[in-house]
Amino acid sequence: MTRNVGGIDRILRIVIGLALIVAAVAGLFAPWGYIGVIPLLTGAIGWCPAYLPFGLKTCSTRE
Repeated sequence: MTRNVGGIDRILRIVIGLALIVAAVAGLFAPWGYIGVIPLLTGAIGWCPAYLPFGLKTCSTRE
């Protein structure tokens, strides 16, 4: 797997993922908040399978 998620994108994914999970645990979004696991994991590993079909890459070539 070649990384295709860059620095700012990774940070945003992790923050949004954590916020959704915390909201789900707090009961604000019911079970839908647990979908925050997806951006959290893609931000943590630096690879997003949804970017592949479109050829997107938000990281620099040196990452």
